[in-house]
Amino acid sequence: MTTHSPSTPGREAAAPVRSRRRLNFTLISAALFMFFVTWSLSWSLFSIWLTQDIGLSAGRSSLVISANAVGCLVTMPVYGFLQDRLGLRKNLLYWISGLMLLVGPMYIYVYGPLLKSHFVIGLVVGSAYLAMAFAVAVATLESYTERLSRFHGFEFGRARMFGSLGWAAATFFAGRLFNIDPSLNFWAASGAAAVFAALLVAIRVTDGRRAAAVDHAASSVSIADVKSLLTYPAFWGLLLFVVAVTATYNTYDAMFPSYFSSLFATPADGNRMYSDLNSVQVFLEAGGMALAPFLVNRLGPKKSLLLSGCVMATRIFLSGVVTDSLAISAVKLLHAVELPIMLIAIFKYINRHFEPRLSSSIYLVGFQLATQVGAAVISPLAGLGYDSIGYAHTYLVMSGFVAAFTALSVLTLRTDAKGLPGQLPSPDGEPSPEPVKV
Repeated sequence: MTTHSPSTPGREAAAPVRSRRRLNFTLISAALFMFFVTWSLSWSLFSIWLTQDIGLSAGRSSLVISANAVGCLVTMPVYGFLQDRLGLRKNLLYWISGLMLLVGPMYIYVYGPLLKSHFVIGLVVGSAYLAMAFAVAVATLESYTERLSRFHGFEFGRARMFGSLGWAAATFFAGRLFNIDPSLNFWAASGAAAVFAALLVAIRVTDGRRAAAVDHAASSVSIADVKSLLTYPAFWGLLLFVVAVTATYNTYDAMFPSYFSSLFATPADGNRMYSDLNSVQVFLEAGGMALAPFLVNRLGPKKSLLLSGCVMATRIFLSGVVTDSLAISAVKLLHAVELPIMLIAIFKYINRHFEPRLSSSIYLVGFQLATQVGAAVISPLAGLGYDSIGYAHTYLVMSGFVAAFTALSVLTLRTDAKGLPGQLPSPDGEPSPEPVKV
């Protein structure tokens, strides 16, 4: 007599869920790759496009870049709030993918011609488009990926690694296409955007009640919830670190290429070396994205943020004392250490100390927007230093500033063991249904 083992409904039901989780990880990783390919093709040579193809002066090109920064400041809180309201739903990402598909026609037939004939209108239109399609969209996509990673139980850094690889791969071809015809870069970007959109459509969250619970919590997010963050010392401690440490570092890094090139025999040699070194750095950065979660999970989010601050202070300090071309090249590669630790730690810190349903708002406002505002204040001061005492001495001052506020952040960043502040709002008096995976 043949007997059959009893079926195990739980296991049978879990198998499709595990399969969907693996598929979603693959799809979101590929989507990040294609997003960064699209962004790199349209942006990595942006300043060269403005001066060589559009024919703008250096002064007008600077105005374009400043206008783009303003567009980001306006868009960030809007995108952050909307994505928090959407939870795991992809409505905002679909909007972004639609804008990305238009990148070729936008640059070739709208943005470029407007900058040539109606400069002010071009500033406004371009800054709004680039912020919504790329500059703020990338933070939104990262935030969605991190939320999906918590839902499915994979590490955000493993998926984000593919974004760095996408940027590096596209940058390799961007210069070659630009030398043939700048328009080829923009048409190729639209093609890559079409692949991104298809990958995005294929991502489906099917875990029934869990997904519904997440969406219910997300739909309860209100402007009052976001405003209430301003009453929490933990939020201000995070802002202090971001503005004083991260924004200062970003200000230093923005002008580092000019200083780097000046240390070589000719500017052309320096530019070429910087380009090659930047490619190496991005590939190392991708590897760092895969490895950083292990370090951050071991140290904890707060200690990891402090470690990233120490790496930033060290890189700025060494830039002020090292003049040998090989040594300064090694200093440049420290960015591949700092960025993965910072990016992984900031998300884990947010989800340890704040409501996960507000993670997009906190990331886009408390980190990205605060960095932009801080840089806007610090950049003119750094510029005065460059002109009066030179790059090297200014870097020594900046490194001391970053080191001092990193030390202060030992006190102002919330201790990981404390977890969520007890007074944080939650919908209907219930805790957030999202698992906080740290």
